[in-house]
Amino acid sequence: MRLLLVEDDIALRNGLQQALSVQGFAVNAVGTAQQALSVIRAADCDTVILDLGLPDMDGLVLLKQLRQKWPRLPVLILTARDGVDERIKGLDHGADDYLVKPFAAPELFARLRVIERRLGTASSHLIRCGEVELDSTAMLVTAAKLAVPLSRREYVLLKELMESAGRIKTRDQLESALYSWGEEVASNALEVHISNLRKKLPADFIRTVRGVGYTVAKA
Repeated sequence: MRLLLVEDDIALRNGLQQALSVQGFAVNAVGTAQQALSVIRAADCDTVILDLGLPDMDGLVLLKQLRQKWPRLPVLILTARDGVDERIKGLDHGADDYLVKPFAAPELFARLRVIERRLGTASSHLIRCGEVELDSTAMLVTAAKLAVPLSRREYVLLKELMESAGRIKTRDQLESALYSWGEEVASNALEVHISNLRKKLPADFIRTVRGVGYTVAKA
């Protein structure tokens, strides 16, 4: 899932971006409302994590604009405004969820997984395809009940393929899941990750559809 984090506190923004990346999310992080709007116009985004205390625009104003232009885009508010009236106002303005600072990072990850399931990009935290099983909560992959050690990007790539089992994922779709906006990507990076995964998984688990992309069979 591709996230846009809108947070003006540099230390918090950088820390959250790193933590979310480790959890397998592709994250773009900005510090202003105008930057957020520019990113959303220019690139696909699955969910927005929005701080309300932005320097150039109140977050609720930005939320209203997002709802007008992108009504189906999920928005999770992060804010220090912890009053009941403030939470009601955020939800009434169209927020999908509301998390008050300070918060525990695992709670944020869990709430994002709920949004991911609701979007249909993940129907369950447990995915099985043949003898391979992926637990997105524990970030654990097993094959024939034996743990398979994966790098972060190998895990994200496998998760993307298994969630779409039976369907072909194109190179562009897989690279979008693996890398944040503007991140420099080597021309053969995807092939390297696919090759590494194939060495760790059952033979022919990942299939190449020549000229199109990659797929795994349904369970």
